[in-house]
Amino acid sequence: MLDDSVDLENEEPEIEENIESGEISDSDIAESDSEDSGLSAEENAALMEISSLPGVGPVTTKKLHDVGIYTILDVAVRGPTDIADATSFETDKAVELCNKARLKLVEIGKFDKDFVPATEIYDRRQQIERISTGSSNLDELLIGGVETQAVTEFYGEYGSGKTQICHTLCLNVQLPVEQGGLSGGAIYIDTENTFRPERLRDIAVERGMDPDDALSKIIVAKAFTSSHQELLVGELGKVIESSNARLVIVDSLMGHYRSEFLGRGTLATRQHRLNRFMHLLTRTAETRNVAVVMTNQVMSAPDAFFGDPTRAVGGHVVAHTSTYRLYLRKSGKNRIAKMKDSPYHPEHEAVFTLNERGVDDPADAKSKKK
Repeated sequence: MLDDSVDLENEEPEIEENIESGEISDSDIAESDSEDSGLSAEENAALMEISSLPGVGPVTTKKLHDVGIYTILDVAVRGPTDIADATSFETDKAVELCNKARLKLVEIGKFDKDFVPATEIYDRRQQIERISTGSSNLDELLIGGVETQAVTEFYGEYGSGKTQICHTLCLNVQLPVEQGGLSGGAIYIDTENTFRPERLRDIAVERGMDPDDALSKIIVAKAFTSSHQELLVGELGKVIESSNARLVIVDSLMGHYRSEFLGRGTLATRQHRLNRFMHLLTRTAETRNVAVVMTNQVMSAPDAFFGDPTRAVGGHVVAHTSTYRLYLRKSGKNRIAKMKDSPYHPEHEAVFTLNERGVDDPADAKSKKK
């Protein structure tokens, strides 16, 4: 029990007993899903309240609200370690809270059951939405565009087009679905002071969009330290809901970590914090149904005697956690994107260019298509 002061007499005993024991049958979930299907928005919001969890009272609720955790979905996304650190709860208590949140989300149909047939996952994958990058070549490499419920990483040296892709995506996500967008807004976490509204206005005008309306749908947050960066991502849930955001951009991932953690003595601490940050991004993408795009810096591998010595920074932690990884490099006036890691994309390359429209296809590619 999380609150000694909580009165559980008004809770439904049968449901609570099942949750406390960790045993919820498929029939219980099915009955709950059918009951929730006819609920109003207000009733659904009430179900998502932290206080709706059995054994959670006003004291625990206030502690969670104070650290930016407002719903049971926020509890599930943050995880027990983050909750324990932020609230000073004991780890066992945080684990118990997260388990109850997950079971509640399964019960009301927000999360899937633990074991589902592959056919069901396949059918759900067919409904995944995508955002056009602005270049048909790059979209083809990504098999339709940047996916929701996934973390897509673009890494490359300076001037390779990482930030320009982010700016173009901020506008394209606002387009209707039939035009390659998601009719939603964007959240831009700027860690290197590279966000430029002037550039967005120019791209919007070239693409036939109202620049003022386009800028009003982009929420910008500047991160001044790695801790601030982590705090901003932890608070994304409320901002996503209030702004109808379908795209979250982190530009860039490693800037603050590289400047704050110097030398091998701090490497373990840096990778530990980076690992937690990456998993928070991944859980946010999956549970909030948003596309997460991040840019990453590079370094030169000193032991690479042959081939391209360029490597993404962040080590295996970032490499394993990113869903899709694309390497950008310069090629004259054009840019080349190569799919370096993906669960199902082939390792191909695509040529695109940067112009007044942001990300676009090269002129020769356009003429060939005509």
